Amino acid sequence: MSLKFVHEYRDGSLAKQLIAAIHGVKGAWMEGEPLKVESLPDNPKDHVQKPVRKKRRLRLMEVCGTHTMSIFRHGIPSVLPRGIELLSGPGCPVCVTAQQDIDAFVELALQKNVIVTTFGDLMRVPGRSSSLQQEKAGGREVRIVYSVFDALKTAQQNPDREIVFCAVGFETTIPTVAAAILMADEQQIENFSIHCAHKITPPALAALMETPEVSIDGFLLPGHVSVITGTDGYKEVFQRYQVPSVIAGFEPVDILRGIYMLVLQNHSGYPLLENAYERAVSKEGNPKARQMMAQVFDTVDAVWRGIGTIPLSGMVLKEKYIHFDALKKFDISPVETPEPAGCACGEILMGLKTPLQCALYGKKCTPVHPVGPCMVSSEGACAAHYKYMV
Repeated sequence: MSLKFVHEYRDGSLAKQLIAAIHGVKGAWMEGEPLKVESLPDNPKDHVQKPVRKKRRLRLMEVCGTHTMSIFRHGIPSVLPRGIELLSGPGCPVCVTAQQDIDAFVELALQKNVIVTTFGDLMRVPGRSSSLQQEKAGGREVRIVYSVFDALKTAQQNPDREIVFCAVGFETTIPTVAAAILMADEQQIENFSIHCAHKITPPALAALMETPEVSIDGFLLPGHVSVITGTDGYKEVFQRYQVPSVIAGFEPVDILRGIYMLVLQNHSGYPLLENAYERAVSKEGNPKARQMMAQVFDTVDAVWRGIGTIPLSGMVLKEKYIHFDALKKFDISPVETPEPAGCACGEILMGLKTPLQCALYGKKCTPVHPVGPCMVSSEGACAAHYKYMV
């Protein structure tokens, strides 16, 4: 299937063909014993080690929050066989940000002579006793920016103020923050700093597979992140856990194609790491972006909301650039904070629950009065469910 233009990825006839193809794969999600395969595929590049085991229902996880929103916007669950269940994973950057980091952002907003700059989704995430939005309403200087370079420009325009950027996101945004740090260092912009709550994707996939309660038959891998990591970025995790994995784009045809490929892998009995987003993702990804990340940041253990500490899944500024660390500049130490009582965001991010299985969903927790970040973020699973009444 060769697609060149954006409208083709929304082509109804192509979508119908893929839906029919998915329904036509019989046995991939039925009850019974694992499908028996007599021999390995002939192609050595498939490097398969063991067959996929069949389950009563086929549980496929879209890792990216943008996938989640697109899936519900286009009504994709409604056109799939009942035996296929789509799960939302830990791919919403705001949703996976630990409660202690949210509290640190709020505390930074309380410092004298500080302007906190942030992406809009972070504004309404509740902290222990407040949120950035509440602090802004109370007179603190909190500004929404569209990129880290807007924050850097704010620092240049306000040399008598301290500008702090709330740095959240995955491999997609980390290189831009690294570039801003290098620029600030070169231009000696001393009133600019960040609180780094960045996360790295592959270790989270490994953490899911190491959790006994988690049952996943396939990963729909994030397109944006994969532009940076390339397919090689998932190779180690794939080879270790042998879970069917497909990188996909964000339009309806992209997503349906990715689901179809995962269904085929489960039907054949052998997992593969495949790229269905060839127009944007290559095998090697973006080496220059990764080099810039490595130049500015070190990899460290990091706390993910609801999941806990995942080894080597976060980033911290290297010693050379430590003067851009906002927490050190203002002598703030993150305090471990329990998540809101009753909030199931963590279990939703791990595929253990759906939003409808959270006791607070639609009652105490709504878009107007959110309890957890999954209802706040534009990429959150609860927000997607609520908006499209799934």
